[in-house]
Amino acid sequence: MTTSRSGFASLVGRPNAGKSTLTNALVGEKIAITSSRPQTTRHAVRGILTRPDAQLVLVDTPGLHRPRTLLGERLNAVVRETWADVDVVALCLPANEAVGAGDRFLARELAGLAKPVLAVVTKTDLVEPLRVVAALAAAQQLGEQTGLEFAEIVPVSAVERFQVDLLADLLIARLPEGPPLYPDNELTDEPTETRIAELIREAALEGVREELPHSLAVSIDETSRRDDLTVIHATVHVERDSQKPIVLGAGGARLRAVGTTARREIEALLGGRVYLDLHVNVLKDWQRDPRQLRRLGF
Repeated sequence: MTTSRSGFASLVGRPNAGKSTLTNALVGEKIAITSSRPQTTRHAVRGILTRPDAQLVLVDTPGLHRPRTLLGERLNAVVRETWADVDVVALCLPANEAVGAGDRFLARELAGLAKPVLAVVTKTDLVEPLRVVAALAAAQQLGEQTGLEFAEIVPVSAVERFQVDLLADLLIARLPEGPPLYPDNELTDEPTETRIAELIREAALEGVREELPHSLAVSIDETSRRDDLTVIHATVHVERDSQKPIVLGAGGARLRAVGTTARREIEALLGGRVYLDLHVNVLKDWQRDPRQLRRLGF
């Protein structure tokens, strides 16, 4: 396949701005895990949209935030490193929330980039049309206040696919000319093991207490094949002894529910039957421990 344009676009925004859901909608398949919990994304996830005349590589980044741990500092570094390498940036601003200090901080940072920035008003399906209009005006005002001249301001709904294709067109139009960077049928360059671990963490995130999501991490201990069955042994890590029973639930019921949900997603990913064996382990203050962060891939 020949292509006229190819390059990288980064979706940025404060935590829980809809970046991962939008990445999945643009690619057309679940690449990045999603959750109502802020700071779900912990590394740069690349999703690949290939068209006959273009290839757009979308980089979903962690939400830029005020770091409280070594992990937080490293996640912010991932965001800034990504900005330096992409061709165009999309700043995601959720329509159901007012523009805040985090958005203004991001806009000021992006104003210094020598590359086009689009304002993308996300989650328009959650509000009335007048709220969408107000959100678009707020995005315009944000650019004026911070010295950031948006190349476009576009409302989208990833859930309803409202203007998702238009957004892809607008991003592709700002890519340099060149051949495809990945094979036609590739949707992400994420290793399968990493995607499996993320699907388990996504299942574990739902329904836990407010302080627990940031403390959860998942590692894949072993994978093997038995005939047509993939056997996966994985560990859910927490930071404190008091958090372990929360993840386990009464009689281990919650962990079993996590396993059932995650196994269903993993089977869809792998296209076959999966046996998932989950355990819970305490890694004391792993978010602040350089050695443990390295062990967990950060």
